[in-house]
Amino acid sequence: MMSSGEPILLRLYHDLLARFGPQAWWPGETPWEIATGAVLTQNTNWSNVERAISSLHEAAAMEPEIVASLPVTRVAALIRSSGTHNVKAERLHSLARWWMANAPAAGARLLPLHVARESLLGVHGIGPETADSILLYSFGYPTFVVDAYTRRFLVRHNLATSGASYDDIQARFQAQLPAEATLYNEYHALIVMLGKCYCRPRPLCPNCPLAWHLSQWRAGMA
Repeated sequence: MMSSGEPILLRLYHDLLARFGPQAWWPGETPWEIATGAVLTQNTNWSNVERAISSLHEAAAMEPEIVASLPVTRVAALIRSSGTHNVKAERLHSLARWWMANAPAAGARLLPLHVARESLLGVHGIGPETADSILLYSFGYPTFVVDAYTRRFLVRHNLATSGASYDDIQARFQAQLPAEATLYNEYHALIVMLGKCYCRPRPLCPNCPLAWHLSQWRAGMA
């Protein structure tokens, strides 16, 4: 039973979990494979990423040391299915070099979150969403991932403005939720499921699992 005093975003998390169940994200056998997927999934669908990851495995190239040692053109050929493969190959190369220098400490959680995040954002082609995905899913840092699905459902329900920045939206979630990596992990995955099933570009609102609490919140009764 949820308390009426719970923040709205925490109540919506419970609604999503009740509807969809645990999502067991992010797919990947190792922290590096998860980080690779976070880079490859930029501007493409996951089936394309899976093919690229399989190609890297088949070439015995699913290690940062190997990626860093390969010519960028070879990496690009292996990840061709992910789209914009030349750009992503450069990004993987840069990330592999960062990983070799920083990941052992970050993986052991010896770096404070803000230090690890700032360092990762300095890697070529790594923006806030990709950085937070790597920090959360590869290393278990409690940092909330904001993606297009998150922004869409918040803006549609007046929980954020269309001009809200990534940092503003992230701060709102982190202010209303316990600072727990497992919760952030699950919530992000559930929002993606919501976006695919209901909160689409053309929304399917009548059966949305968030409808009741959002209507109460808008009426000032939550």
